[in-house]
Amino acid sequence: MKKQQQGFTLIELMIVVAIIGILAAIALPAYQDYTVRARVTEGLSLASGMKSTVAENIAANGGAVPAAGNCAGVTDVGAVSNVASVTCADDTGVITATMNASANDAVVILTPAAGAGVPVTWVCSSTTDHRYVPNECRN
Repeated sequence: MKKQQQGFTLIELMIVVAIIGILAAIALPAYQDYTVRARVTEGLSLASGMKSTVAENIAANGGAVPAAGNCAGVTDVGAVSNVASVTCADDTGVITATMNASANDAVVILTPAAGAGVPVTWVCSSTTDHRYVPNECRN
C-alpha cells in the first residue's frame, strides 16, 4: 500500500512566502505615497474654500489680479490636522497651503489668472515632490 502525500512541501511554502514578500515590498511604498497624497489633499480642500471669495473680489476689481483687496473676507487657516497653515496673499490673491510633517511638509500654491471679462482660472503648483501632490498640481 502506497502512502499519499498530504499538505505542502517546504519548498512550496517558501515560494509562497517569497511571493508575499515581493508584493509587500512593492505595495508598501505605494501605500505610503498614497496616504501622504491624501493628507496633502486635505490642505488643498481647505484652500479651495477660499477660491470663490478671491475670485469674487477679483471680478469686483474688474478682473485685475494684482490689486489690493483680493483676499478681503478670507480668513487664513491655522494648524488643522495635517495642515500647518493656509494663507492668502492680499495683493496677488495667491493661496498657499502648507502641510505639516505628517504630509511631508508639502506646499501647494493656487495662483489666480484673470482678465477683464474673463472668468478667473486657477493654476495649481507645488514645490514638493510630485508623488505627494494631486495630479492637477504636478508641474
